[in-house]
Parts: sequence; structure tokens; C-alpha cells
Amino acid sequence: MHRLRVLRAVVADGSIQGAATNLGYTPSAISQHLSALQRETGLKLVQRSGRGIEPTVAGRAVAAEAARIFERLADLESLVTDLRAGRAGSLSVKYFASAGAVWIPPVVACIAREFPRLRLDLRLIELVAADAGAPDVEIAVDGAESTDNAGYRVYPLLTEPYFAVVPAACELAGRAEVDLAELRDENWVDNDVARGPCRQAVLDACSTVGFVPAFHIETQDYPTAIRFVAEGIGITVIPYLGLDLLPASTVAVPIVNPTPRRSISVRVREAVADHPAVVRILELLDERVAGDRRKIGGRRLEGVRTG
Repeated sequence: MHRLRVLRAVVADGSIQGAATNLGYTPSAISQHLSALQRETGLKLVQRSGRGIEPTVAGRAVAAEAARIFERLADLESLVTDLRAGRAGSLSVKYFASAGAVWIPPVVACIAREFPRLRLDLRLIELVAADAGAPDVEIAVDGAESTDNAGYRVYPLLTEPYFAVVPAACELAGRAEVDLAELRDENWVDNDVARGPCRQAVLDACSTVGFVPAFHIETQDYPTAIRFVAEGIGITVIPYLGLDLLPASTVAVPIVNPTPRRSISVRVREAVADHPAVVRILELLDERVAGDRRKIGGRRLEGVRTG
């Protein structure tokens, strides 16, 4: 490695004398290191050019590859520094879309300020491949089939109700609440064709009052489903977190008798549970969720009824 540094210095400066001055060596020592490196590699790395020398094609190629090696060494040194300070080089955080839109940006912004050398690997559950590996922190809906709690600590975050998102011009929009059974004959816009636990919570609630929703449109996410509602196509039923920034042409009405609900938890891998950044992530999540808990617990949900 030391001789590779010498070669890089010679290639960068274009002379033995300049490399010697930059590295604090004598020109003779530089020449000896170059000769030794050529013997070790079996390559001619430099050649005479007039009264000086210049790198060969092989010499330039070896020097360029050495530069990449030294960059990786610098990364390793940075990682070691972080580890000594009690910080890991990176943490992976996995989350689902509606939690990502509401909770993740402010949490990540704060972590980036407080742990500037920490790299966060953010993974959206809906887009992560099955073999992507276990995350360090995961925000997930309880009951998700892909969730394996072995080796994790699990902390409940929020149990949230579902709302009926309806066109602002329809009769339901003026209601303080709507019985679930009253939605039986509406045109439903599906928002989870993946058939996950969020959708199942709605189907289970509907089954208790004796009907199966008639899905006339199938979409894959809440924003798209809401846009269909805004165009007057039908209604959609989504949880509280999905109501962020509703269009002015829609209204979200609380559902009762019964109220579909979903529960959200955060899982933390045992190996990183005491990591300072992970502890801080949990604190920040609880701060963000606290306001939602108060609104839901106190039924002060009118503030989300209009866009």
C-alpha cells in the first residue's frame, strides 16, 4: 500500500523530484520504492522521457485503481471513527407509505442534523424486495404476513380509525359521522390491491354488518384512490394517516357502528436497540405520534374532514 501511494504521487506530479518533495522523501527513496513495486507486480510502471520519467499505460491503470482502494480505506477509517463514538456507519429504516408521508420526513431530518455521519437506508415496504434483508427499524401494520418479530423488540405506536372519503357535493359530506352499513350501496374505490392487512381490516368490519364492498375501481395507494373520489367516481375508505392533504373537493367522514381500525407498531432489531440514533428515532416517533393519539383519543377529528 505504501508503494502504491508513492506511485500515485509520481503519476500526479509527473516527476520523482516533485513526488519526493510532496511526500517528504529523498528522490533516491522514491526511485527505490518504484523499482520494488515494479518487481512485485512484474510490470513496467514508469519509463524515461527525456531527462525525466513518465508513467506507462500500466502505471496509470495501477495508479487509478489504487485511488479507488484508498477511497475505500478512507471510508473504513470514517466508519471506525463512528464506531468509536458509539455510532454505526448506517441504519436501515423500513416503513409503509402513509407512515412514510407523515412521520418519516421530520424524523429523518432531525436524525440527519443530530447524527451527521450516520447513513440512513430508507426502505418503502411496498417497494422492497423479499430478499432485501432484515431492517434495523421497521414501522409496520400489525398482522402483516411478512413481519417476523424474532430478534426484534416491538413497541406499539398507534391504533387509528378509518374514514369514508366522499365527494364534497354528495349527501354524506355534510354528516358528522356515517354508519358503516350506510356505505353498502356506494361505488367503492379500492386502495390496496395487494390485499394486505389494511384492506382486510375494512373487509372484516363490513362483514360484521353483512356486506362485501362493491369495488368499481382498483388502485394501489391512497392518493390515487382519493383522486378518483375527487372526480366523483365513488368513495374510498382509508385510515387516519392517509388523510394528509385531501383535495378541497373531498371530505373525510368518521365511520361508526363499527369503526374499522388498524394498529401500527415499530420493530427494533435487538442488536441495535441501544444504539443512540435508534433510541432517538423512537423518541421522535413518539413525539410525532402523540398528537395523533390525542386527536383520536379525544375524538377531535373534525380538523381532517376538509382538504
